[in-house]
Amino acid sequence: MTKIVLIIFILIGSATFIFRERGAGNDDGQKYSIQDIANISVKDVVNKIEKKENILILDVRTHGEYTGKLGHIENSILIPVQSLASRVSELESYKDKEIIVVCRSGNRSRTGTMILMNAGYEAINMLGGMKAWNKRS
Repeated sequence: MTKIVLIIFILIGSATFIFRERGAGNDDGQKYSIQDIANISVKDVVNKIEKKENILILDVRTHGEYTGKLGHIENSILIPVQSLASRVSELESYKDKEIIVVCRSGNRSRTGTMILMNAGYEAINMLGGMKAWNKRS
């Protein structure tokens, strides 16, 4: 009887481990992680803007940063990364566009890009953020 109980515990433990490793039962809906996101250089963003490509610039900084000393990219939309997950539906009319996500230095925009990708948007992170944008020649 003891052997049967031990075997049952081993089977349950093994099954639990396998399901966790494969992500079964993961109900957070995350398909993508930070490692999965694509990046774009400032130079390539400038080229897309000049060519009038079908893009949207999404700034994920705070309102104070957006209107602050680093400024913002003309015609960009501001949705701070802290509220992006709950406000992603506001971007529904831009689902046909590539969304280029921007922040101060490129860190928060990676998170914003991942949020958008997991919501089904075509999103890409701008490397270096507004700091790099303002250094372009």
